[in-house]
Amino acid sequence: MEIVLRARRGPQAGCIGVSSHAPCTMSIMATLRSDTRLQSSLDDLVRLLERHQVLDALAQHEGPRRDVIESLQHRQNLAELNRRLRAMHVADIAYALEALPPPDRQTIWNQVGTERAGEVLVELSPAVRTSIVEDTPRQVLREMLRRLDPDDLHYVSPSLPRDLLDEVTDALHSVERSAFEQAVRYRPGSVGHHMSRELTDAPDTGTVGDVLSAFRRRGELPPQTDHVFVVDGRRVLRGAVPLPTLLIHEPATPLAGVLRDDVVCFGPHDDVREAVAAFERYDLVSAPVLDDRGRLIGRLTVEAAMDVLREESNLQALRTAGLRGEEDLFAAPWDSARNRWPWLGVNLVTAFLASRVIGQFEGVIQQMASLAALMPIVASIGGNTGNQTMALMIRALAVDQLQPAGAMRLLKKELLIGLMNGSVWGLLIGIFAILMYAEIGLGVVMSAAVVMNLVVAAVAGVVIPVALQSAGRDPAHGASVLLTFITDAMGFFLFLLLASVFLFR
Repeated sequence: MEIVLRARRGPQAGCIGVSSHAPCTMSIMATLRSDTRLQSSLDDLVRLLERHQVLDALAQHEGPRRDVIESLQHRQNLAELNRRLRAMHVADIAYALEALPPPDRQTIWNQVGTERAGEVLVELSPAVRTSIVEDTPRQVLREMLRRLDPDDLHYVSPSLPRDLLDEVTDALHSVERSAFEQAVRYRPGSVGHHMSRELTDAPDTGTVGDVLSAFRRRGELPPQTDHVFVVDGRRVLRGAVPLPTLLIHEPATPLAGVLRDDVVCFGPHDDVREAVAAFERYDLVSAPVLDDRGRLIGRLTVEAAMDVLREESNLQALRTAGLRGEEDLFAAPWDSARNRWPWLGVNLVTAFLASRVIGQFEGVIQQMASLAALMPIVASIGGNTGNQTMALMIRALAVDQLQPAGAMRLLKKELLIGLMNGSVWGLLIGIFAILMYAEIGLGVVMSAAVVMNLVVAAVAGVVIPVALQSAGRDPAHGASVLLTFITDAMGFFLFLLLASVFLFR
């Protein structure tokens, strides 16, 4: 009988009702960084980089003594920089690279040893990773990529030149190459794309003692291991045994007698966002991934789930602002400008349409200049209200809290909230307008326009995200641009229309 331990990096899912929170060892705790310590490490690197730049400047101006100065630079400053980088976790090095401008970034990257550079590459954001890859000599890049396991290589593959990726994968052993080829079959956003083949499984004919003996022979377990998956002779999953169960039962206890069959499983083609929601709902650490015949092919881990959650959160924040995707903070201005063009163009069109609404009431504005000063208030408060509603809607859609049957109920609730807020704040703004311009009619018009625009904002805040999702789009992608157009245009239109009807009869 053989207990199998497979090591690979990747996301995993877990089991219903089971949550294993093992205490951190001191060695693990030593690698973690609080925000304060992380910032301190970055400050130290910046200080060393500044010293490096000073020595470079001296070397350029001190001709006869240039060799001495360069020797001093490499012997003192770069040695200290190397020591500092060796003491840092690879994730902290990636954080520093993302926070530094390109020249300093390249200096740091050149000092990261080849044996760790691949791990740092995995931790970088896609935009920065692509920049690093472009600036790294091909031979160096090939060497660091060969040190990655197939899961990590698959993870960074979108940032690599196709010919280099083919060259590296051709050099893999047959088992690793097969694992890589299986990983690339799955579409981005699927569980299979993020799953890991690093797992612990055992035959259903084994005992607790067999598993513990295999653990001791191995010497280490894959990260985020909280269960041993029990399979039959065809590798069909029969259940899972939590690690604590192995410790409290006698070695002779059959695995079939202690396994749990209430295991949350995923298919490789399932949407990984739904899997992440299951991790949050059931407090999972890892979970098996099964093919269409129920055979165990991998697992999804909380590490991968957190990566997906972070990437989705970042992209959602960017798309809400109308950006096409993530960009390097220090990317070339031309690249950053192109990333922002699409929704800027949409915003230009919507702004022009809103201005035409105002143009239809030029005569009214000429007769009462105070209208021009007050109408932005109506549009602004409507936009703020709509953004609040839309933020709640986008979150509800993202975590699958909003079902079709509940959409109408939520719309009615937001309409009521809009009426309540509009009545309160419309009254205050109307009083403010009366005090400023001594026009009771103007105050009444102002109050009515605020109430009506807040109702419009509530409807838009609910309808826009739902409509975008129904059309197969990200509910956050450009939603704020559309909301701003609606609340601005309707705010101007309602205020000026009411003024033209009731103030100039």
